[in-house]
Parts: sequence; structure tokens; C-alpha cells
Amino acid sequence: MTIESQSDIEALQRIGGIVARVREAMLAAARPGMTTAELDVIGERLLAEAGAQPAPRLTYGFPGATCISVNEEAAHGVPGARVLRPGDVLNVDVSAELDGYFADTGGTRVLPSASARDTRLCHASRTALAEALKVARAGQPLNRIGAAIEATARRFGFRVIENLASHGVGRALHEEPGQIAGYYDPDDTRVLHEGLVITIEPFLSTRSRLVDEADDGWTLLAAPGNRSAQFEHTLIVTRGEPIVVTVH
Repeated sequence: MTIESQSDIEALQRIGGIVARVREAMLAAARPGMTTAELDVIGERLLAEAGAQPAPRLTYGFPGATCISVNEEAAHGVPGARVLRPGDVLNVDVSAELDGYFADTGGTRVLPSASARDTRLCHASRTALAEALKVARAGQPLNRIGAAIEATARRFGFRVIENLASHGVGRALHEEPGQIAGYYDPDDTRVLHEGLVITIEPFLSTRSRLVDEADDGWTLLAAPGNRSAQFEHTLIVTRGEPIVVTVH
């Protein structure tokens, strides 16, 4: 999607604010002993109260309102009977639609008691998002986003999951530009333009560079023992700082 009017910006900020509030509420509510299904109920209720529809269900028939991934699950985890435990690395990915506009966001936390490594992993992933936002400027090569993420991962001693990517968003959950790599791809010659709506979502990992689809047909699994973290914003590209619509 490319912004055409002030009303487009305001509509994206409305749905962006909703998914950001749901993201933060779910991460704050997560406790050892809770199932991921119970956590998803909180997200579904908050989205419904705001008049928004869960985008994964609306778009793909996903069996949950939000994606909840734990430990070896890197993304698209299906809420269910899995019980959260102390020290789990928990990712919540919330995307939704309101009045024909979509926004997508995510965040990761480690349930008490967090290991030093997993705390550093979350910090590195959040930093990677911040560094990528600095280079998301109209007129700049799109592959600078991946270069910033990859450089941050290396600086902290982590890896990038290479087959999970950022993407266009706005009038649908996934739009062009598709597959914005989280690493530097010299063959990607695309250029960011003013008003373009995209997500940036670094996936940093302790071991794995690739994920595979689980038997449930949704969850994306890294290697056993791997831990990963993702932080994600939806933003509007400008010639200066991007307009981040998923701030809380």
C-alpha cells in the first residue's frame, strides 16, 4: 500500500494503536502455568472490544486470534494446550483489520527467571528493529533494512532466521513489497518510496538460520534447543523518520 491521503494515515494509526495495545497487554498478562490458548483469549477479547478482526484468521483461516510462539517455535505458533513455563521465550504476534486497513506487530519477552543469554537475545532483536528503522527512508535501497538487521545480529553474537521476512501491509495483511530479507541481499535492487507501508520484523536466533513448517501446517520450527526473538512494527516510509503506527 502507498499512502494517498491523510485519512489513510489516520486509519492506519487507529488499527496500529489497537494491535500495539493488544500486544503489550498479552505480553504483560503472560504467566507460567497459563496455556497459550488462555493467552490468545485475552487478545481476541481485546480486539473484539476495539471492533477489529484478527488478520490471520480473516486472511488465512488461522486457528487462533493471534500467533503465539514459544522457545523452539520461531513464528506462527498456534494457540493451544501448551503450558507456559518459567524461563520460556514467548513471542506474541498481533495483526488485525479495521475499516479495510491492516496493521501487524509483535514482541518477545522471557518469562521469569530469564537467562542472561535470552535477555540479551531480546535486547539484540529490539535493537535490530531500531537500527533498521533508521535506514528505512524514501529513496534508499530496500536491502539496507536487511543489512542493518544482520549487522546488529552479528554484533550481539546471534544469527538471522533467513526464511522469515518483513513485508508490505496496509490494505491486506501481506502485500508488495514481499519478502524483505532480514539480511543483506545484494541482488535485491528495490528502492523504498515515499508513503510505502511495510513491516520491519527482525527474527534473531541463538542457533538456527532456517525454520521448517510443523505438522500442524502453521507453526514454524527452528532446531531443537534454539531460541529466537522477534520485534515488529508497521510503518509508513517518508524521506525522514518513518511514521511508526504500532507504537503503544
